[in-house]
Amino acid sequence: MYPSLRDTLELTVEKYPDRDAIVYPRREQRWTYAEFNEKANQLANAFADLGVEKGDRVSTMLFNGSEIVLTVFACAKLGAVFNPLNYRLPSGEIEYILNDAESRLLLFEEGTRDAVAGAREGLDTVEDYVFVDDEAPEFASDFYQVLENASSDRPDTVVEEDDAYAFIYTSGTTGRPKGVVHEHRDMVEHNLICAAEAGLGKDDIGLSVAPLYHCAELHAALFPRIQVGATTVIHHDFDPAAVLQAIDEHEITKLFAPPTMWNGMAQTADAVDADTSSLELGLYGAAPMPEDVLDACMEHFCDDYLQAYGMTEIGPCGTFQHPDEQIPKQGSAGVPALNHDMRIVDPDADPDAELERGEIGEILFSGPCTMREYWNRPEATAESLREADGKEWYYTGDLGYRDEDGFLWVVDRKDDMIISGGENVYPTEVENVLFSHPDVVEAAVVGESHDEWGEAVVAYVVGDVDEGTLEQYVRDSTDLADFKRPRKYYFVEELPKNPSGKVQKFKLREE
Repeated sequence: MYPSLRDTLELTVEKYPDRDAIVYPRREQRWTYAEFNEKANQLANAFADLGVEKGDRVSTMLFNGSEIVLTVFACAKLGAVFNPLNYRLPSGEIEYILNDAESRLLLFEEGTRDAVAGAREGLDTVEDYVFVDDEAPEFASDFYQVLENASSDRPDTVVEEDDAYAFIYTSGTTGRPKGVVHEHRDMVEHNLICAAEAGLGKDDIGLSVAPLYHCAELHAALFPRIQVGATTVIHHDFDPAAVLQAIDEHEITKLFAPPTMWNGMAQTADAVDADTSSLELGLYGAAPMPEDVLDACMEHFCDDYLQAYGMTEIGPCGTFQHPDEQIPKQGSAGVPALNHDMRIVDPDADPDAELERGEIGEILFSGPCTMREYWNRPEATAESLREADGKEWYYTGDLGYRDEDGFLWVVDRKDDMIISGGENVYPTEVENVLFSHPDVVEAAVVGESHDEWGEAVVAYVVGDVDEGTLEQYVRDSTDLADFKRPRKYYFVEELPKNPSGKVQKFKLREE
């Protein structure tokens, strides 16, 4: 039987009570594992004092900080369900998610005060609010006051491996976000896989700069560090110069960041007086690392990088591209993670109808960290999780292929593929050509209904450029077949995006 997340912390405390667990310079906090565990007990009891029970949802609108880390482990100790929200969400999105999750308690801070206040009247189930900064609004309790007043005894709740640990809502690029239900067992499995793939040990020191509301930093970086007894330094938000200085000051050994953050750090490196030689491994995800960014990071920081590809529903890590694979397989997503199987099938085909190497299809994963379900979405769950060969397969909605060496190459989203005149057009390859024009700031390619072709390729473009110039540029490109070029261009001031910054193409298709 697997332990729960609560047990993983308490087992680490037994082994390394005096090792540093959490360092949060913004509040001048440095807690050993024993102190961290005691505070997590206090917060769990504080939640219980407010009426939170096992199974209740506890939501957060928090930037990075010791408070969100304490909250997730307080929930684990109490058997409550952690529900972290993107701190950039507007009030309407907050209202939708909290009502869908039937949240009981909401924690927030100064930077999210206005959005929470705007959503408050429409929240159906939230009974209590906790504010983590000074001068809490009248309707909220003070985080550190309720923490100080609570007992540090371990809650006596029984937490099982198959209890829900969290509802984590997807970013909603194709419509309303869905709540991914993960169990404690999923996370313990995921911790072990990530720790093994990254070579993580108790002497490592990690830095949390990517958002902790997101499963990449939370599940693939923070949790594995706590599992093995490593130290976590937390920055409230991302600032490239501050990150470089923190690597120097705290002797950071491993750091996760998406390629955009790595790029910002590399561009800042020459202007910052910081010794980053302690860094042994850079981890990244969300997109392949562009070759020039990888070269710059290797020049300024460390030689070894590890990419993870996946999605919230599977943990999130489904494949890894290891340090020795970065250059020879640059642009790929790597090979399946430990204890994971991967298949490529025609979109929506049965899991056992696997395609040959090199053929593009939908990417499927089977592994021990897959979600239980989408909360309140039985039809979406049945569509995404299917049984075959004694395994449960998750349909990612991503299209890709495996090369002759078994490496995965992600091509595009299934829902974004355009079928024009019977030919498949993958928007990403069209967008890459448009992006290469120096005057194009942003571009999004979608299919538009066409009487003869079924769909026509059209492009929405942000930039100081006209249609004739772009049309000629695309025609002259040797990287794009003629049938793939856009037939129309729409020039806009901005593209519709969700709060995570991802383009919402379904809104473009609705126009």
